[in-house]
Amino acid sequence: MNCMNWFVVKSEIKNHLKEKNVPFNNMIIVSACLAGINCKWNGKSSPCSKVIKLVKKGKAIPVCAEQLGGLTTPRMPAEQRKVKVFRKDGVDVTAEFKKGAKEVLNIAKMYKCKKAILKSNSPSCGSGKIYDGAFSGKLIVGDGVLVKLLKKNNIKVYTEEEI
Repeated sequence: MNCMNWFVVKSEIKNHLKEKNVPFNNMIIVSACLAGINCKWNGKSSPCSKVIKLVKKGKAIPVCAEQLGGLTTPRMPAEQRKVKVFRKDGVDVTAEFKKGAKEVLNIAKMYKCKKAILKSNSPSCGSGKIYDGAFSGKLIVGDGVLVKLLKKNNIKVYTEEEI
């Protein structure tokens, strides 16, 4: 699932849920990479069996904020520095990260999501810890762009390490 048109994604989600007779409320937002979808910066995934089971049961909606923000897969790695997000080559991608976060929030509101399970340490999805912005591999206290927005909207965020 590379960068897709949002309307196609929205339609596919609704059709998938209708097929499984899942009510369109109280769904869980999950990082698509945890559901086994190859959407990480390096074109790979980080499959988590518990997340995959939730998706297969129709209880979770896989999303990739970075793709929804217009970034491609694969893409250059990015990290937060204070309130901005930069690629490793120094290009500012804050606007794409914020756009993707807003799109995920729209999905969460549409399905009345109260919870999210997101990829730890990510500049979008990290909760409690993110990389330091120097591409050193060092973790610091902080939340990703998406996590900040979800928490601000009273959506409880967990990482795959917490489930």
